[in-house]
Amino acid sequence: EVQLVESGGGSVQTGGSLRLSCTASGFTFDDPIMGWYRQTPGNECELVSSITSSGRTYYSASVKGRFTISQDNAKNTVYLQMNNLKPEDSAVYYCAARGAGDFWYRVVCDSRTAYWGKGAQVTISA
Repeated sequence: EVQLVESGGGSVQTGGSLRLSCTASGFTFDDPIMGWYRQTPGNECELVSSITSSGRTYYSASVKGRFTISQDNAKNTVYLQMNNLKPEDSAVYYCAARGAGDFWYRVVCDSRTAYWGKGAQVTISA
């Protein structure tokens, strides 16, 4: 059974930084992709960033230049370093994983398009 466990959410002021971590277990995929979605109230999950096992990365336009995704394959962990945070970054951030292929840019959270973590709240105050 695939499990994704997130940590690192919290509250900071505008301009601050946070780092999210996601540790995966139960993976048996040859070429997985891992990433982060975020959801604001009343909206679908929006893909923020992703990284393949070979290191190919994706960032949404709204976070490019401020967020950095990385992975430690030995620890089966993916990180999202978030710098220069803005109030509009406030959301629940979900770690997600797929056995192959790419993520959808917008999906219903916890849909069968991926494996999902339980989410981590990130709140940025003005």
